[in-house]
Amino acid sequence: MSADVKGLDVTIMGREFRVACPEGEQAALLESVSYLDRKMHDIRDKGKVIGVERIAIMAALNIAHEFLSTRLSGNFDIGEYKRRMISMQAQIEQAMADQDELF
Repeated sequence: MSADVKGLDVTIMGREFRVACPEGEQAALLESVSYLDRKMHDIRDKGKVIGVERIAIMAALNIAHEFLSTRLSGNFDIGEYKRRMISMQAQIEQAMADQDELF
């Protein structure tokens, strides 16, 4: 492992895993692990899917569907929308700062 990537021990469905994680991203990884663990437990608790591998696949499909559903009809990408909003906000703030120099 390189100096900026560390191993992190996580638990999913009661099983321990060691995963590589870039330094400074441990909190995001742990949040992802928690989300996945909840999804897998929900699927298991409904009792319709048996076996950890099948539960993992169903959770992955559900999460992929959630992710892809963030795109609205017409290929509207929410991420791109957010980036454009941030850019517009920066432009507005710059214009406001320029106005302050006038007075």
